[in-house]
Amino acid sequence: MGKLTSHSLGLPSRWRLQWRDAVILLLVVLICASYTASIPAFETKIGSDDLFAKANIVLEKEDGAHHDMNLTMIPGSKKDGNTLEPLINAVDVMQTHYFQVWAGLWPTAIDWTSAVIATHIAAAMSTVSSATNYVLQPGSGDYALILGPESLINRFMSHLMGFYFGQDALTLRSEAYDDMLWVVLEWLEAIKFVDSHSTELLYAEGLPSWYGEEWIPGFAHRARIFWDLASSGWDVSACGGGMVWSPYLLPYKNAITNQLFITASISMYLHFPGDDNASPFRAGDNSSTSRAPMGKKDQKFLDAAIVGYEWLASSNMRNAKGLYIDGFHISHNRHHGHPGDRHMKCDIRNEMVYTYNQGVLLSGQRGLWEATGSRKYLEDGHALISSVINATGFDLDSQSVYTEVVTTNSTHPRLGTWHGIGRHGILEEACDAYGTCSQDSQTFKGIFFHHFTLFCQPLPPYVVKPGETVNIPTLEKLKAWHVQKCKNYGAWVQRNAAAAKETLDSEGRAGMWWGAHLASVWGASEGRGGEVPEGAVDYRNLGVPRDGVWRYGRVREGAKMGAEVGGRMVKDANERGRGRTVETQGGLVAVLRAAWEAAERES
Repeated sequence: MGKLTSHSLGLPSRWRLQWRDAVILLLVVLICASYTASIPAFETKIGSDDLFAKANIVLEKEDGAHHDMNLTMIPGSKKDGNTLEPLINAVDVMQTHYFQVWAGLWPTAIDWTSAVIATHIAAAMSTVSSATNYVLQPGSGDYALILGPESLINRFMSHLMGFYFGQDALTLRSEAYDDMLWVVLEWLEAIKFVDSHSTELLYAEGLPSWYGEEWIPGFAHRARIFWDLASSGWDVSACGGGMVWSPYLLPYKNAITNQLFITASISMYLHFPGDDNASPFRAGDNSSTSRAPMGKKDQKFLDAAIVGYEWLASSNMRNAKGLYIDGFHISHNRHHGHPGDRHMKCDIRNEMVYTYNQGVLLSGQRGLWEATGSRKYLEDGHALISSVINATGFDLDSQSVYTEVVTTNSTHPRLGTWHGIGRHGILEEACDAYGTCSQDSQTFKGIFFHHFTLFCQPLPPYVVKPGETVNIPTLEKLKAWHVQKCKNYGAWVQRNAAAAKETLDSEGRAGMWWGAHLASVWGASEGRGGEVPEGAVDYRNLGVPRDGVWRYGRVREGAKMGAEVGGRMVKDANERGRGRTVETQGGLVAVLRAAWEAAERES
């Protein structure tokens, strides 16, 4: 019998290609139908009364075109106007406007802020995954309900995978120690996301595991390499220990580098899955340490975190409000003392206060409790959070904002009383009202809320060591205490989330100054911005002093309300300076996630 072709069928030549395409399409449809019939149905873990409420949202394709997607809204909160949908939208806007898929990076971000943005992506997807609360198993049910969230998660997972290659890991190896430690936390957060999503999405027997799991070894290897590199910043030649900020500047032992070292170390102890990759990238000359295979729960990470925490606690790096100042320089005695003299003191304080210096330690304190069971770490964390909230002008006892004192002879509108790290119960950088925040500072508030969220998640069992006994009633009482303390922060977190949403422009992009809508005047000297303490140098916004000596710098002011910027009148406070950026969008993502996790999720 002859071969059946378009010629043998007598089809016109112009139909031949169409006929072939139709056959191919039919085969594809039949294959897909067969595969679909074999897929076990999705079945929710919750009751039928709580099945997903459908919500149509518009996502944007990577090429910028719009398409409708029937995205299933996530169960877990029955409140109207919950923050989960805005959180998903905020992530989508961040990736649509700022991420370049072909390059695998955020082109406008710098090395360390990119690592923070990737951390926000991984953390947000962990929230979406756990909030979806579904399971794939044989049985009846509408598996289409879950395809929206799963597609969303897979989309952003692909972005993390792209950034793994887009990240300039080679350059980061020669940057400051804090930059390296952001990379450690970034990839550990990605590992936590993959682990949690693989657990939430329980596949039926015989089906392959979620593809994200095969990326864990690569993520773990990068985290280990950068922890090894950064650990060389621990310095006992002055101040009795502590991490120095950078190997390229005069010794400066600052809060952020030491907090990062504590948090990264305990996170490596708890979440690092091991690494048997004997890579050529090694820490200094100690190649055997970096190249040797390393397993889980390595004691050196726990030891580093505990020693680092003890040093920071004794460093006198807090101000009268209980907030962390930026750090210490070492006096001229260093230049006249003997090499290796441990009595050389960190005695030149930089009194500058930044929001992220109050946040990074929180997840470290939470991790140290998990590893040791010591209540002290949780108590310290809650005390720090209380200090921060109080310094924004919010009273936890009354769950309200402090009453503003307005004098009768006031002749100008006020921004509101500055309480140390905010006003009107809203977290704020000192540069916000002036419109002079740098790329660094635009990242800070998001960092605070990311680590706040990690701290306030429900406590798991701490790591019980062999031979150790646990008093279960005491442990359960501690967990209940922790949950109640965190619930008490809910109104403040929601206030900040609502304020952050007030900064959205018509395209859904967030601004830097969350409290701008409460100010009738901004930027003018008579309106007063955030107050820089005496003895502080705002080097994160004004730059590191070139003369090598800390000095008090006058805060430069941005445009005033109604002033011209770039030939146009500025009426939006968040259009000044750097304007809306991927870093400010990351701040929105972090605070919305905090509002969902800490204030809205039903336990």
